[in-house]
Amino acid sequence: MPIRPATFPRAQGWLRWALVAVPMVAAMPRATDVRSWLLITFTLALSIPLLWLHDAGVRPLTTAPALALIASTGALWVLHPGSWASVAMFSTTFFVVLKQSTVPIVVAVVLDAGVITTWAARHDLWDDALSTYAVLAVIVLMALNRRARLARVEQTELALARAQTANEEHARAAALAERARIARELHDVLAHSLAGLSLNLQGARLMLVRDGASPDAVAQIERAQTLASEGLAEARKAVAALREDAVGVERAIADLLAAYRLDTGARADLAVEGEPRELDAAVGTALVRAVQEALANTRKHAPRAEVDVTLGYAGGSVELTVADRQGRRPPAAPAAGYGLRGMGERVALLDGRLESGPGEDGWRIHLTVPAA
Repeated sequence: MPIRPATFPRAQGWLRWALVAVPMVAAMPRATDVRSWLLITFTLALSIPLLWLHDAGVRPLTTAPALALIASTGALWVLHPGSWASVAMFSTTFFVVLKQSTVPIVVAVVLDAGVITTWAARHDLWDDALSTYAVLAVIVLMALNRRARLARVEQTELALARAQTANEEHARAAALAERARIARELHDVLAHSLAGLSLNLQGARLMLVRDGASPDAVAQIERAQTLASEGLAEARKAVAALREDAVGVERAIADLLAAYRLDTGARADLAVEGEPRELDAAVGTALVRAVQEALANTRKHAPRAEVDVTLGYAGGSVELTVADRQGRRPPAAPAAGYGLRGMGERVALLDGRLESGPGEDGWRIHLTVPAA
């Protein structure tokens, strides 16, 4: 795939181009033959890629034009020793040493040395050749020094970026560790205390019912037990949020059943069939809301009925069955309530199916939703 140059040259690119173009324009009055005009035209055409020499993406494409520029400007300088063509040759050499790899640098220096030797031999200027070689050496050393400085700056910036990234990671790790500590404290102290409180309240309610206490006293205990169950669920949600762990469908349903057991004292079990897997958020929400609505209906129409929940993972779908055990076949509902309607709409949006109605010994809800 071809490498595209930058959309617009930088200021340094215009400076490199000017250091070639201006000497060529200044050499035009000395161009008295076709050969000189061809070299000037060729050099001006080759100078255009120098505008993007600093861009890493086009750097390989500027290597050959840069080396050809050294050869053409050197040839023009040999033909017209009094022209500024040597400025173009040495400036191009500087940028080649600054930006190119080792092989182009060696080729550029060899070309410069060959041009200087040819210039001295053609015009018998051996006395000036030594100083010109020295100028070449100074230009190469300046470019190498500048190159090393740019490399150090780049390494420093890279080290600073890595240090900043490491500091951010350390800060994030420390924050996560602190959140994990708080989550452990909530789980070990608050959640356990609320669970114990719920069990004690359940026992107190059963004792009051046994001893024939007033309905108001039993109702107060039941409200306290409900508040404790809700607080336990909220504490578990807080622990999951602090640990940045999403509460799974199985865990959420198990929490709902635990609250139902604490609230009613009746059995409520969850059975998982198949291999559990991560579900889409909408699918998980639909399943949890279905269990929540089914338990609410059981509390309302069949208090203290036992509940069996089955969560089954099939090939491309998930099946949920919620059945309460009333001990008798309940009458058919005259019309679906708002809760069942909302459940049906949520399942329909997921292209699923919902079945709800009386069973042999209680009410049964069965829904199937795609798992993908």
